Amino acid sequence: MTTARRSTLVVHSRLAMREARLAAARGGRHGLQIMSFEQAAVRLAGGFARPIDNESLRAVIQAVLPATPMGELESIKMLPGMIDAAAETLHKSWRAVIDLAARASDHPRLNAIARLEAAVLDQLPPGMMRPVDIVAAAIRRIAHAPAVLGPMEIIGLTELSPCWRPLLNELTTQISVQWMAGPRAVPAWLEGTGVSVSRTSGESPTLGAVSGATAYHEAIEAMRWVRSLLASETAPWEIAIATASPGDYDDHFLALRADANIDLHFVHGVRTITTREGQAAAALADIVVRGLSQTRLRRLATLCRESAPFAAMPEGWLRVLPTDAPLSTPSAWSRLLARLKSEDWPDGADHAPALRAAAELLAKGPGAAPEIGEAFLKGRALGIWRKALLAGPAASIDATLQTLKQDDGLEACVSVAWMPASALAASPRRFVRLLGLNSSRWPRGISEDRLIPSHIIPTPELDPLPVSLADRRDFETILATTAGEVVLSRARRDSDGRLLGRSPLLAAHDEEAYLRRNAVPVHAFSETDRLLARPLEFGVDPQAVSAQSCWRDWRHAEITAHDGLIRADHPLVLAILDRIQSASSLRRLLRNPLSFVWLYGFGWRVPQSSAEPLVLDALGVGDLVHMVLDRALRDLESAGGLAAADGAAIEAAVGGAAEAVAADWESERAVPPALIWGRTLDDARLMAGQALSYGDDLLPGARSYGEVPFGGAEPKSQAETPWDSAMRVTIPHTGFNIAGYIDRLDISGDGNRALVRDYKTGRPPRGDIRLNGGRELQRCLYAFAVKALLGDHVAISASLLYPREPIDLQLDDPEAVLAEITGYLRAARISLAAGAAMIGPDTGGDYDDLAFALPANASATYCKRKQPAATERLGEVAQVWEAE
Repeated sequence: MTTARRSTLVVHSRLAMREARLAAARGGRHGLQIMSFEQAAVRLAGGFARPIDNESLRAVIQAVLPATPMGELESIKMLPGMIDAAAETLHKSWRAVIDLAARASDHPRLNAIARLEAAVLDQLPPGMMRPVDIVAAAIRRIAHAPAVLGPMEIIGLTELSPCWRPLLNELTTQISVQWMAGPRAVPAWLEGTGVSVSRTSGESPTLGAVSGATAYHEAIEAMRWVRSLLASETAPWEIAIATASPGDYDDHFLALRADANIDLHFVHGVRTITTREGQAAAALADIVVRGLSQTRLRRLATLCRESAPFAAMPEGWLRVLPTDAPLSTPSAWSRLLARLKSEDWPDGADHAPALRAAAELLAKGPGAAPEIGEAFLKGRALGIWRKALLAGPAASIDATLQTLKQDDGLEACVSVAWMPASALAASPRRFVRLLGLNSSRWPRGISEDRLIPSHIIPTPELDPLPVSLADRRDFETILATTAGEVVLSRARRDSDGRLLGRSPLLAAHDEEAYLRRNAVPVHAFSETDRLLARPLEFGVDPQAVSAQSCWRDWRHAEITAHDGLIRADHPLVLAILDRIQSASSLRRLLRNPLSFVWLYGFGWRVPQSSAEPLVLDALGVGDLVHMVLDRALRDLESAGGLAAADGAAIEAAVGGAAEAVAADWESERAVPPALIWGRTLDDARLMAGQALSYGDDLLPGARSYGEVPFGGAEPKSQAETPWDSAMRVTIPHTGFNIAGYIDRLDISGDGNRALVRDYKTGRPPRGDIRLNGGRELQRCLYAFAVKALLGDHVAISASLLYPREPIDLQLDDPEAVLAEITGYLRAARISLAAGAAMIGPDTGGDYDDLAFALPANASATYCKRKQPAATERLGEVAQVWEAE
């Protein structure tokens, strides 16, 4: 049995290697080894020689940089991006065969880079060598080239870095070296060497030029083009899409690939953060760099459910975290964890110590990034984390993760390929679409090295193969090696709408097809694209029929089923009418019946944001003042009573209450920046003090109560209440039971008089009000509840107190007002039960928290169009909107 003769095929890119190996396997070429020229040099050098890979170089630079004096670069050596810049500079100097040590005296900058190079070489693993050292070792073993390499063919290359050229010259003395140029350009330096150059004539593909609206439109048209080729039974591995800088299009193609269900292989890899493991690493990086918060912890816990710190947590444990609390400080976490009890957890066990340990570890920040990653990540996510720490400092690991890439898992040789132009030039395909042929994008401009500018070492010397010339050479190579079709594509505008110029490479292609963004495609790339291109087909889809019907109904002035018209006596509506109501829910029923159904029937809620706001909104300020008032009033009553307290005692109680409330608030809710938060607390103290000091109607021997529950509402504290809070309170002749909390209730010592006060932190209205269009129900309803619970013999006084002014608005004749409200509520109940869940004056307003469910700009269009018909349909209910 004879042994196959060894030979070597040198190619340029990883894709070219894959395709060459597949072709060799199909052709039965035993003994053929396929590699890059660098790999061939390493194999000839023998022993344990290996090149310096990017990951190892970055790891060593990260280790030696802090202790290496960098001269004028000392102030920036620890900044993000320095490791990448240093690795790039060293690679350039090694490829260009620049002896940094010999030129260290030429400039302080070169001296600093030379010191870094020496430190790096000293720390590299044994056998890992620079290109010049690999070449020297290979030349020493050049006599073994026939056995190690055999005859060599170089395919797909248009250039070779200067560092490898001496070895190529030496190889020609031992083995046959053929430069299979084909139609590609041949570098001038090959003249006079022993390399045999093989040339062929170029291909003559069908050429076409098109322009898309934007880069995203270019990507869409490219996917339509791919689909049309596949529909014509073109093999996927014959199709390629390429551009000079694919990063500008990666996100577009990643989304379109999923929609089109086409195996589109990213030759250059996909960003790691587009995978679940990458997102887990990114979630942890967000905490390490920006600090621990509830939102960030929830994201991390969702992505790393099986990690050690979370594995012991019971299912649904995140429910123990208050949804609207930012928990952005260690003290906030400490207060929360100290408050949690065993019964708060889903399984009844106390997991607070484990959560505390996890929070403390996460709070260590960038300095403990390796330890944090090992604890919270595993598998591929942990590998991504380690790689990111090698590529850059821990303080900017979130930015580093954005740059990392990984293989997308598809087989290049059987898939449509999306790739850089350089890869396509080395591995041609029959059908090619080139994107991004705009000025300054293809070819790209030449830029100086980040650490060695052109005045220190000229750019042509440091980078003899500049990207601009490479882009032009790749473009010419692609046109010469594509056998079937080449489509040249450019964008007319960028994502911001600015006009883009044509690439100078398109100078010979004046005729250009203008592709409209809304044009009907000949071949749709996905079902979505097809339905958008065929309105008649989409129009019969049940979802489209429903959407079109809704849109038409919204445009008509009449009330329809899409405006809240439902069948009479609907079980859901009857159920929410029978629930225990509050003053707020009844106000919503009167002024926005549609929102009443959405909120209490459908359970729609506006998501509570845990992001820290710039300022508290009006509702937040009101809650804060009410909490301070309640706590201060309880403290005063326990210390002798509000009636006996002087100004100093009230001020002290308010100050202590504000401090305690602030601590609770910070652990449970979002807070503004410290300066604004301090000012907000000062305002709350001022209003609370004025509210408690206001005493135009002091009752003899009075007891004061705050946040008094009634009608079944749960007490907010352990404070004594003047009645059984579980007793039912029913508004007569309406069928409504009400519950809630009375802001302030003063009862005289003899029990015959009671003062009901509702605090309002906003500005007072102009003049006196009774119902204020149905907005003001508290005074009357609370006065009724007090009389129902304390007895008819008690004389009730109800008022609204605006502590900012301060102004106290008394309610005259509460019984008459209650009779008026009763009529409106009875009519509202009958109307809603009959199916009239209509809009009202509060629909779409500034304080309508469910306005997002209405048509766009509803207050200016939809509501004005529908309001007359809704008012007519609501009948007697609408009369409350005019009540004073």
